[in-house]
Amino acid sequence: MRLTIIAFLPIALLAACGGDKGAKTPDAPLVKAEAVTSQRFVDRIDAVGTALANEQVILAAPVTERITKLNFRDGGYVGAGQVVAVLALGQEDASLAEAAARQREADLQLGRLEQLKARGFATKAAVDTQVALAGAARASASSARASIDDRVIRAPFGGWLSLRNISLGAIVTAGTEIATISDVSRIKLDFSVPETLLASLAPGQAIAAIAAAYPGKPFRGVIESIDPVVNAETRAVTVRAILPNPERLLKPGMLLTVTVESAARNAVSVPELAIVGEANQSYVFLIGEGGKVKRAPVKIGARQNGVVEILQGLSPGQRIVTEGVVKLADGMKVSLAGAQNAKPAAARN
Repeated sequence: MRLTIIAFLPIALLAACGGDKGAKTPDAPLVKAEAVTSQRFVDRIDAVGTALANEQVILAAPVTERITKLNFRDGGYVGAGQVVAVLALGQEDASLAEAAARQREADLQLGRLEQLKARGFATKAAVDTQVALAGAARASASSARASIDDRVIRAPFGGWLSLRNISLGAIVTAGTEIATISDVSRIKLDFSVPETLLASLAPGQAIAAIAAAYPGKPFRGVIESIDPVVNAETRAVTVRAILPNPERLLKPGMLLTVTVESAARNAVSVPELAIVGEANQSYVFLIGEGGKVKRAPVKIGARQNGVVEILQGLSPGQRIVTEGVVKLADGMKVSLAGAQNAKPAAARN
């Protein structure tokens, strides 16, 4: 039994020695690092707005009459002052002709009386009476012309007409809609903003709007005015922006999502993946001498397009870990991936 124990002792010693030679220290974790840069940040206000025509009016019949002319097509353009529709004018034309004849007769009689008065054959009272009669005749003629004008429907401004829902020869009553004319060369966009954000808004401020019909095409404009009254129920204020619309893509009544940018600034920024959150504090890992990392507290601001604004704790040019932070602890040595980590990059403005 004693010989057996001695025989196995060298084998155990050899196994122990072999185990020491095979032991390895843990590899340094592989991470990516970048230099801290500066970037432009803006505060964003998001809202939903409704598109309105620059100018819009419903053209309606002023009197009950039959339509004798329709001078527009569905969705057609009309210029300012162009005749859109004409109502029957037979009786009005006759009234105007009669009134015009009476006016001419009164004017001729007045001229004769003035000549007689100059030669002493007519009294001033007779002339004054004829002046009154001539004035009444002119007023009657003007009334007849106004009655005709009421029956000629003209466009008050240039714009595009709605689809036609009325036919030639139809008898319309006073107030019947004939067409809607809209100037959509530019669009008024009304949207509501909470009163708490009023300090961030001002006329002339740039906005961008997106319509569901054109998801990849932002429409840009500026704030024109802000309603001076805050809605007491919603505690919001209505803001009106103006959007150029030369291609007439935007239509009145459209719903648009609105983004207002304010407080533009250049600030220190880092990728979102570089931030480590712990309770109410945020940290990044700085790359130090010998490839060791140091956990540094930072104060963060806005988030924008995958980057975070750093208000305090970093300066442009410092190198931080941007990928692999979950594997790190303060003072740990790391291995850097990528040729861009050979030296710090210059800060970008």
